[in-house]
Amino acid sequence: MRYPLWRVAVFIAAAVWPLLWLYQAWADVLGPDPGKVLVDRLGLGTLVLLLVTLSVTPLQKLTGWAGWIAVRRQLGLWCFAYVVLHLSCYTAFILGFDWSQLGVELRKRPYIIVGALGFLCLLALALTSNRFSQRRLGPRWKKLHRLIYAVLGLGLLHMLWIVRADLKEWAVYASIGALLLVLRLPPVTRRIPRLTAKKSSSARKA
Repeated sequence: MRYPLWRVAVFIAAAVWPLLWLYQAWADVLGPDPGKVLVDRLGLGTLVLLLVTLSVTPLQKLTGWAGWIAVRRQLGLWCFAYVVLHLSCYTAFILGFDWSQLGVELRKRPYIIVGALGFLCLLALALTSNRFSQRRLGPRWKKLHRLIYAVLGLGLLHMLWIVRADLKEWAVYASIGALLLVLRLPPVTRRIPRLTAKKSSSARKA
């Protein structure tokens, strides 16, 4: 396994936040409604991890370091783990495991449907993130994993619907997401290696 220390560091960095938030909830320092705070933090954590996962390829092209790609699958699986925790906390703390309330919630908060669609897309990506699925699906695997762009759109829409009163934070995440998508456009992608090459050439001349 390449870059073992780097992989461990990424694992610890991703794992520590849910553990910290659960400890804070247990210590009663999350305010009067710790369940809602956990739901919100895990949802935002999912979006942040999604953006980090999407940044891996541009970072690899800019730096030429293969370590970024080495942790891409791990980051994607952590993103899925966060959304599972997000849904689990929503079921426990918002619904109280009362499934009869789900219909009421869907009518009052249709953004839940958007979040559910994003979850299903992430589920498909997580289940097919292994080498067996890559071999089995062949060229279709890459097409399937372009669903990550749909997940980003659904995640941003889900967040926008929730924070309509304050768009400043949402605008930051939306701008980062838009930049990462622009960096994946073929004309831009073709120029990234050239920029790296120019930097290397300038360093050699110096």
